[in-house]
Amino acid sequence: MGGMTWVRRYLPPALIFIGFLILWQAVCVLGRIPPYLIPTPVQVFWAIIVHWSTLWDATWITLESAFFGFLLSIVIGVAVAFIMSQAKWIERSLYPYAILLQTVPIVAVAPLVIIWVGAGMRAIVVIAFLIAVFPIISNTNFGFLSTDQNLISLVKMYNRSRWMMAVKVRFPSALPQMFAGLKISAGLAVIGAIVGQFVAGMGGSTGGLGYLITETSQNLQMDYLFAAVFASAVLGIFHFGLVNLISTLCIGRWHESALVKD
Repeated sequence: MGGMTWVRRYLPPALIFIGFLILWQAVCVLGRIPPYLIPTPVQVFWAIIVHWSTLWDATWITLESAFFGFLLSIVIGVAVAFIMSQAKWIERSLYPYAILLQTVPIVAVAPLVIIWVGAGMRAIVVIAFLIAVFPIISNTNFGFLSTDQNLISLVKMYNRSRWMMAVKVRFPSALPQMFAGLKISAGLAVIGAIVGQFVAGMGGSTGGLGYLITETSQNLQMDYLFAAVFASAVLGIFHFGLVNLISTLCIGRWHESALVKD
């Protein structure tokens, strides 16, 4: 049964991916599309092999920036959401500024971030945090506010403290919504790190995937550019998969969304 479950879960997306690659290769070859416009999957794969060392270093640098930005967004996002859930007037006071983080173009904020914290890793982490934090605040706050009122009334009957209420009732109830926000922010943190490397990163070997994408696009190295984009996608999938694994460990045994069978 375990083998069949694995096949049902992973075989369909694998087949779709293989079919996409075959279609991509066929369109490029039959349509005689120049490689400087769209390279074939074979050319991209060869670029990955040729530039493997540089791609690995750039991916690791981007992963480090995205991870710290994501971690910062979790700590601050959950804390802000908890504070907002304590009273409606607090939520109304803070929520507009949380929305502001989501709506202000990051390219407009990036120069200020560079001035305040300096160029390089710190600026990239801050930019990744700014892009990733809003879904965590929004979803976690919704989870805190969606706690079953019967449970809250029961805990109040026993004269438990506000802290005990948060730890024993509100936080466990908010976990599904919080992890939904974390899954969104996991990919956004990678995007934020790459955008940060566009506007606030350092060049050369420490530039990460953002610098690599910029350099290859300017030099029209399309196969190398696609390889860097592919590495970015894999990095985002890795981030999402890690959060999904932690989510399964935390709520997979009791929440309806994880108990639904194929």
